[in-house]
Amino acid sequence: MFFAKGRADMDRRRLIGLGIGVAASVAGRRAGASPAAAAGPQAFDRLLSRYARPGAGAINRVDYRAWRANAADRAALDTYVAALQASSPKGKSRPEQVAYWCNLYNAETLRVVLDAYPVKSILSIRPTLVSFGPWKAKTLRVDGARLSLHEVEHEILRGLGDPMIHYGLNCASISCPNLPLRALRGATLTADLDQAARDYVNHPRAVQFTGKGLVLSSIYKWYREDFGDTDADILRHLSAFAAPPLRAVLDRRPAITGYAYDWDLNARA
Repeated sequence: MFFAKGRADMDRRRLIGLGIGVAASVAGRRAGASPAAAAGPQAFDRLLSRYARPGAGAINRVDYRAWRANAADRAALDTYVAALQASSPKGKSRPEQVAYWCNLYNAETLRVVLDAYPVKSILSIRPTLVSFGPWKAKTLRVDGARLSLHEVEHEILRGLGDPMIHYGLNCASISCPNLPLRALRGATLTADLDQAARDYVNHPRAVQFTGKGLVLSSIYKWYREDFGDTDADILRHLSAFAAPPLRAVLDRRPAITGYAYDWDLNARA
């Protein structure tokens, strides 16, 4: 039953993807907004302000239950994602392009989870029986190219060669860097990602010292080459964002003894 429901919701997203230009323009006219306004950050801001907020342990949580039950706000998220797809990032500055792709990734991730909710983990969302999560389903279309979340993250954003992009992406899981509580903007991208990195690095889901050594988020294992070639490079990266107590530990260059990741959904209780 779960997989039948998952396939139905995936088909729904594909149908939306086929008509993104029409969907964005029609929805924009009904709301009295231009397609550009429909793709503007304020549209995402409004939804995030209603359903996402800091929870226990300084982890931003999403009220998926309430959002799933609100047909108007689910449609508003569909409209925002469609409008982003219909607007091209070409010609924008690099910070604006990074903000665009991060917002598209985060909004589509929310949409994927809402379509499947209730689930305990995003890993439970499997478009096919052999899927590991939803990331390789091509549910997006930008500039005529069909794209998956995997391609947005690994081919487009990681292709820029900047490890800071990892702090702007949220995979709807506890151990991810926080879901931004407002849409990213090119004008404030550097400051926003810097703060997101500080929030993450100084949280125990990113770095824990056990006495025997450091246990790091698996992000620093999976994407090791983004942060440097050696353990020392990773420690230098972490130290750049660490508060003084953690920086003092990192400056002693302790051994990295393990990695951990909690895939539980970042849902509000």
